[in-house]
Formats: sequence, C-alpha cells, structure tokens
Amino acid sequence: MSDLKKLSTKIRLEVCKMLKHRGFGHLGGSLSIIETLSVLYGDVMKINPQNPNWEERDWFILSKGHAGPALYATLAVKGYFPLEMLNTLNNNDTRIPSHPDRLKTPGVDVTTGSLGQGISLAVGIAKSFQISQKPNRVYTIVGDGECNEGQVWEAFQFAAHHKLSNLIIFIDENHKQLDGPTKDIINSFDMKEKVEAFGFAVKRISGNDELAIKNAVLEMFEVKDKACCIILDTIKGQGIKYYEMLSDNHHIRFSGESEFQLDLAIEKLKEELEREGR
Repeated sequence: MSDLKKLSTKIRLEVCKMLKHRGFGHLGGSLSIIETLSVLYGDVMKINPQNPNWEERDWFILSKGHAGPALYATLAVKGYFPLEMLNTLNNNDTRIPSHPDRLKTPGVDVTTGSLGQGISLAVGIAKSFQISQKPNRVYTIVGDGECNEGQVWEAFQFAAHHKLSNLIIFIDENHKQLDGPTKDIINSFDMKEKVEAFGFAVKRISGNDELAIKNAVLEMFEVKDKACCIILDTIKGQGIKYYEMLSDNHHIRFSGESEFQLDLAIEKLKEELEREGR
C-alpha cells in the first residue's frame, strides 16, 4: 500500500468513526473526496499543521461544505488538532461544526456551506494572489450537484477570463445530489466539454486513484495561461460498497443495517491499516 493510499485509508476510517459516534451525517459526499484530500494534504500542498496561518501556505476551500467530515478527518490525521476532537462533531460549542468555519477549526482557510459561494471565494483569493504576485496556490472542491447554482458558473467565467493558473478547481462528479441522480434533477451533460468551453485547461480522471490525481495536479502546474479544472469521476459513498450501492446516501442516520455496515467498514479499515503497520 502506497503512503497516499494508507493516508486515504486513515482518513476514511476517521470519517466513519466520527459519523458512527455522531449517529448521522453526510457520509456519501465525504467519502467521494477522500482520495483527493489525501493527495492535496499528503503530497502537493504547501502546509504547516503547527502553523495553520503560515503566510506561504497553499489554500484549500471546500466549496461543497457538507463534506466537512472528510476535511476534518484529514486535518486531524495531519496533526492540525487531536484526533479526539473529531468526536465533538456538531456538539454544542464544538470547534468542528457541521460545515467548515475558519473561526473555529485550525486548518480551515475559508468558511463554507452555502453551495455556490465557496468557489467564488476561492476565485477571489486566487485573484488576490495573482495581483500581489504571491506564489501561493488555491485548491477547491465543488460538487456536481452544487454546479446547479448559477454562481458557480459566474466564478468559472471570472477565473477563465483572468487566467488564474494558480487555481485548481476539482469537480467531484459523483453523479448524485440530495434528491437523486444529477442527470434526473438538472442534467449537466458533458462536464468536461462545458468547462473547456469556458476557457479552462481540463482533465478528467478517476477520483479513487491517488496517483492519477497527483499526476493530474502536476500536469496542471505546467499550465501558465489558463485556469485549471480536474473533473473527478467518483462514486458517492466511495470505498465502502454498501454505501456506494445505497440509493439515498447523501445524509444517513445510522440504524439497523446501515449501522451494522458502518461497523463492518470500520473493522475492515482498521484491519487494512494493521496489516500495513499503520
């Protein structure tokens, strides 16, 4: 198991444990972005967990803020705060609320949750770095359901016009949203063709392959005159077959079979890490 694959497994385990303890949460859309977070925080981003506000760091914005558990698990595993804090998810006075809050959680760069707004904030930050000629890069993950919001496309148009090559936008195309398949609610058609038409450098890859994600990011580093977008072909509930197959897997309240399957997944992930010596 590669170091990045091991990191993905650790993050997935902590997400499952956290939501098991909470009893409910946004499991599906959290699991689909874990490999991407593993690559960003485990390899390509300039970060300093001991100094989250380090001025030379790269910035990450989780535009699909309901996937906060995946970001929290990543930050905890990387040492921004103790793993034990994950058990306080959504508690009164918690430092890790349902959606990311930069004033509460060490390592969260931007408060998000209102869909469509995170990408606009990411574009604005990237533009500020371009103006000031700072080397910081900006990364953001947008959901494919979130792309129903018109504000997303305003941000895309702005990023393309200003050639924000210091920005990499990931679209988590897991093909589902709150109320069902994206193709049945608002069909996005071919997302790659659409984003290319806006003037982006675009690559579509498998979103469960850490090496493919890393290589795509490195390829985008070579782009100097365009904003960059990586479309992740993912599965909602990625990495746990039961939840991949569950039709209503956006937000789950665990009981009966869903709780039993979560317990099985936790044990399986622990065993994988034990075999690898953690």
